[in-house]
Amino acid sequence: MLNPASLLDLSISIAFGLVTAALALTLWRLLFGPDKPDRILALDTLYVNAIALLVLVGIHLNSSLYFEAALLIAMMGFVGTVALCKYLLRGDIIE
Repeated sequence: MLNPASLLDLSISIAFGLVTAALALTLWRLLFGPDKPDRILALDTLYVNAIALLVLVGIHLNSSLYFEAALLIAMMGFVGTVALCKYLLRGDIIE
């Protein structure tokens, strides 16, 4: 029978693999997307996957520093997504 610590390590290892696969597929869509809105959505999904990866690293290493970095990436990713969408809609970010 598995003890809870080894079960957590196993689930974190599986999650690392799945999030890495999601990052690779999202990077593929970002590089070879058919049009600009698809690439912006891929960029948005890419930073969400990066946040998930940072949270997993924080759980694995038992460090709260990675959670703070994930929060910073979330805030900057949101602002970047809004700026790119405004650029696509209007052609200018600040108006």
